[in-house]
Amino acid sequence: MSLSAETAFYTQGGYETTPLTWGNVALAALLLAVSVGISSAMKLRLEKNIIVAGCRCFVQLSILGVILKRVFATESPLFVFAMAGALGGLAALEVSRWRSKRTVKGLFWIAFFPIVGSAMVVGVVGTTFAMNFDPPLVAFKFIPVLGMTLGNTMVGVALGIDSVLAAADTRRDSIEHMMCYGAGRWEVVQPIAVEATRTAMLPSITSMGIMGLISIPGMMSGQILGGADAMNAARYQMVIAFMITASVALGVAMAVVLVAFAVIDRKPMLRPELIKLQSAAGGRNSGAGGGSATPGGLRSRTSIVRLRQWDKHGHGPGGRT
Repeated sequence: MSLSAETAFYTQGGYETTPLTWGNVALAALLLAVSVGISSAMKLRLEKNIIVAGCRCFVQLSILGVILKRVFATESPLFVFAMAGALGGLAALEVSRWRSKRTVKGLFWIAFFPIVGSAMVVGVVGTTFAMNFDPPLVAFKFIPVLGMTLGNTMVGVALGIDSVLAAADTRRDSIEHMMCYGAGRWEVVQPIAVEATRTAMLPSITSMGIMGLISIPGMMSGQILGGADAMNAARYQMVIAFMITASVALGVAMAVVLVAFAVIDRKPMLRPELIKLQSAAGGRNSGAGGGSATPGGLRSRTSIVRLRQWDKHGHGPGGRT
């Protein structure tokens, strides 16, 4: 809808639009006192988290607004790819440093490629064929769509990775039992990947299922507030919802397989010593239960080798039957 059409819409409806100021933002920020008050009254100990999250929201969106204003002024696809890489890097950093309770070496890249790859593929296909963007990589159109797919894919990837690492760290006995009886690498990885992918995809599927029934989605609300036709806004929201669900599924499937292969090697052998616990602030802790290279982990791998030898030759190591 053109600017003139939007102006006509507001004129006919008898409404006037006034741009928001920093004063409006400050007034809205005061509403966070409700969350802080509830946390304090119920002793949830979330006051610091709420304040830090609010400050991050203010700073990050302010910086993003300045950057996007300049990026939207250009029509070069290179800026779109650069912005996608930057946003994807921030998403991968969020997953690898703050959202995952456990971590492994290279987790940043394990998260980065599925998040950016799935969001870009689904974004380009969706904007080209479903949203009729011509050309599809116009910054002021594509980047908002990319941001929505990236954000939701990041959440799904974080859930999937955390589920895989938790299974590898807490279900060692059952995993090693399968390997002792000759299960291949994919046979061991498959049930873990299936469970993790299902867990990570459910939130996006649930969100898509309640749109229009329980909630009015953000994009649709924004378009309506901006003066767009309600039915046209609904169609845009449908397209975005389908794109988000597809991007989450693709990103999660890639991420859970990559992280599972990172902790189960080609032999196959479970490598629990590679899994480290993370504090909430992103610091790493290799204490007990975090998969550190402890004697227990070494004994576990030695036991697997011995059981395999027993199964292969019909007698135990050293000639004992």
